[in-house]
Amino acid sequence: MKQKAKPRIAFLRDKAGLTQLELSRLVGVTESTIQNWESGRTGTDHIERIVRFCQALNCQVEDLIEYVSASQEEVSAKTSRSLSEIHDLLGTDEPTLASTPQPEVAHKRKVARSNLNVS
Repeated sequence: MKQKAKPRIAFLRDKAGLTQLELSRLVGVTESTIQNWESGRTGTDHIERIVRFCQALNCQVEDLIEYVSASQEEVSAKTSRSLSEIHDLLGTDEPTLASTPQPEVAHKRKVARSNLNVS
């Protein structure tokens, strides 16, 4: 028989000495969201999944997330390119399993290179 999860948010909030409004501001949700979570009107499926993650991985909730600065993410996003994009930007040929690329692929590469040289 499946057990229904009963949220303990209200108990923990009271224990911490916080109002629903204060908790909502700390968490970054609306006060009505806190009310819905506490009353069980809004499902706690996401919390149950996190608990199962931690049980399966034998870890704490904090272990699931690694915080990085926004600037590191921006650098990563700007520099992460596929190997074919790098070859296209450099104007070099990609090593392929076949000795010669298919005509359609070769044509697309020429078009891509000419578009890069136009700007």
